[in-house]
Amino acid sequence: MHNLCGYILLIVAILGLGCQQLSQTNQQNSTDGKHFGQNIEAAGAIPIADLVAQMEQNSTTSLTAKISGKVLEVCQTKGCWMTLELPDGKDLRVTFKDYGFFMPKDLAGKNIVAQGIAQTDTTSVEMLQHYAEDAGKSAEEIAQIAQPEIEISFVADGVVIE
Repeated sequence: MHNLCGYILLIVAILGLGCQQLSQTNQQNSTDGKHFGQNIEAAGAIPIADLVAQMEQNSTTSLTAKISGKVLEVCQTKGCWMTLELPDGKDLRVTFKDYGFFMPKDLAGKNIVAQGIAQTDTTSVEMLQHYAEDAGKSAEEIAQIAQPEIEISFVADGVVIE
């Protein structure tokens, strides 16, 4: 019985340390409220339109870049994704490397710079419905999503709010 209590205490301590480290990771990513993930600077960022043009001209499916853009929407559940405005009226979904940091939920309308990897990929119906649910869309709007989309997405390892 004594050994069992020791094992339980060890497990609780390990779980507590893991949660504390995750919390510290998210906190250290935004100590100034402007930087999230890797500490990056805005200098050298290209507009999203330039990124899209580069990917189309080079017929590439992956490109490392630092982009700037205006936030349209942020996941209202956790801040685990955001969309940026594209010139054609569509949007670019930005997620965060290894789910390592989250963005403030009130970021819509602000300009950001994100560093990471742009990818052309197919987004499944299930994932599109999940994103719509996170965005607070109605059940009717979610049910209308019936086709996967081929789109450019961006996985950021660092974001700075301008």
